[in-house]
Amino acid sequence: MRKFDTKVQHLKYKVLREVAREEWKGTLLEKITDIPKRIVPGSEPTMRCCVYKERAILSERIKLAIGGNRLNSNVIEVIDIACDECPVGGYEVTEACRGCLAHRCEDVCKRGAITFDNHQKAHIDKTKCVECGQCAKVCPYSAIANNKRPCENACKIKAISMSETKAAKIDDKKCIACGACIYQCPFGAISEKSFILNVIDMIKRSDENKKYKMYAVVAPSISSQFTYASLGQVVSGIKTLGFYSVIEAALGADIVAAKEAKELSEKGFLTSSCCPAFVDYIHKQFPAFTDKISHNPSPMAAIAEQIKKTDPDSRVVFIGPCTAKKAEFQKPEVHKWVDCVITFEELQALFDSKDIDITSLTDEVLDNASYFGRIFARSGGVSEAIAQAIKEQYLDFKLNAVPCDGIDACRTALLKASKGVLDANFIEGMACSGGCIGGAGCLTHGEKNKSEVDKYGEQAHEKTISEAISVFK
Repeated sequence: MRKFDTKVQHLKYKVLREVAREEWKGTLLEKITDIPKRIVPGSEPTMRCCVYKERAILSERIKLAIGGNRLNSNVIEVIDIACDECPVGGYEVTEACRGCLAHRCEDVCKRGAITFDNHQKAHIDKTKCVECGQCAKVCPYSAIANNKRPCENACKIKAISMSETKAAKIDDKKCIACGACIYQCPFGAISEKSFILNVIDMIKRSDENKKYKMYAVVAPSISSQFTYASLGQVVSGIKTLGFYSVIEAALGADIVAAKEAKELSEKGFLTSSCCPAFVDYIHKQFPAFTDKISHNPSPMAAIAEQIKKTDPDSRVVFIGPCTAKKAEFQKPEVHKWVDCVITFEELQALFDSKDIDITSLTDEVLDNASYFGRIFARSGGVSEAIAQAIKEQYLDFKLNAVPCDGIDACRTALLKASKGVLDANFIEGMACSGGCIGGAGCLTHGEKNKSEVDKYGEQAHEKTISEAISVFK
């Protein structure tokens, strides 16, 4: 029964599971030093130089599992000791260079960075090279390789560089907490802080004093996760953990779609507000467009606000695929509605820390939102929902949306808009490839997730946005 895409994810999960297991029992402080030995026994081979380094790295992973460095405001952190000397040379000529006569690499280089030795083998002058990669594209032998770290390649906003010790270093002024580097690092040397202990504490207090109820708000991308069980069983598992109710964030998406459509028709141009990494990207890289960001909250905050207004003493935990949500919920304007955020990876760890086999549970119904709210989870879904909301509200506005799949596409659209050449009046920004279904906190990633989300949307009882949000009128 495979629950994760990679072994790195599985290792991260095991740390979270063991930390959570001890926290439920109230023995975390006295057992914390035993956890590395439990995960990596001395009898098993390791990928590091020795079992002691492996356990030292696990100790750093445990620190992130219990909240990480409180002095660092970024939710993404580097485990220096785990950063395992990845190639850092950038574009380099390999032994595959045949010293050909064509010299296409030289012709295409606008910086004059490529020269040849007596044997006509190419060499790259690093003082002139700007890492454009054109030489690698035209080489007929594929003899020029890009020896960049996987994390650097994954970070499209260039927030990752090398420290003096050659470990990865994150520029917090650029980082948007999308988590792309987390998923792509082959050694798991980059990870996000976990708030799993906060959730356990809230559940335990709720059980003890009965003063408040726990509400779980689940992202619509949950429909493509936990593939070994039914969605109804996942909902049952969440309630078994101690949650009073499970509500779809997609219902918040319905709320946002209705309001955002009206706002767009009044202002004439907007960028979406549902992806916190995209919103942060605008603030940091395109500040002139901050006033174009929809003034509506994200679906997470929108539905949490409704819950808190109905039950002011409640505690709301968002469960989804997004590491950037961990930064979003800490903002004062959001934290008054959302108490905590965990990922699907952390939810799996919670299930197993309590030995909850969700496949043995009965199916609970999760049916709050419309088809359009549910497809917010994938690229293009927000634009479809806005179009539907315009239609349902009879707004006199012609939508011309540009769905941006990944931060590169977001950059292109924003650059065009800044130059006045974008043929669109609505930018749907999704920082992760594929949308939320590509989030770093997902258990699984892939094209199949899109079809699962669409299927989930088609199963919605409420067929229109208006029907879904009528419960709030």
